[in-house]
Order: sequence, then C-alpha cells, then structure tokens
Amino acid sequence: MEFSNLAKAFIFTGMFFLLLGFVLLVGGKIPFIGSLPGDILLERQDFRLYFPLASCILL
Repeated sequence: MEFSNLAKAFIFTGMFFLLLGFVLLVGGKIPFIGSLPGDILLERQDFRLYFPLASCILL
C-alpha cells in the first residue's frame, strides 16, 4: 500500500520528537554540560556571547 511509507515516516518522526523531548528534559540536569573548558564565553559591557563548542562536540 502507498500509506505504509507515510506510516513509517510518522513513526520515525514521533520517535525523533520523543528522544528530543527526553534530551531537553534531562539535559539541564547534567552538571558539566555548558561549563566545559572548550565553551566560549565573551562578555562586554552591553554584549554577551556564549558558544558551547565543547558541549556540542560532546553531545
């Protein structure tokens, strides 16, 4: 049937969003994520830039 491919796509998309939701739920509770030595933080008077390079590579 032609709907079997569409059904597989919906199942895959649902599993992806389930995994993404779990990562967002648990991700804030991991203590070292966001403060690794390779994370870049630039602070100026009216400017703040945070680029989590090492955290992105780890994940």
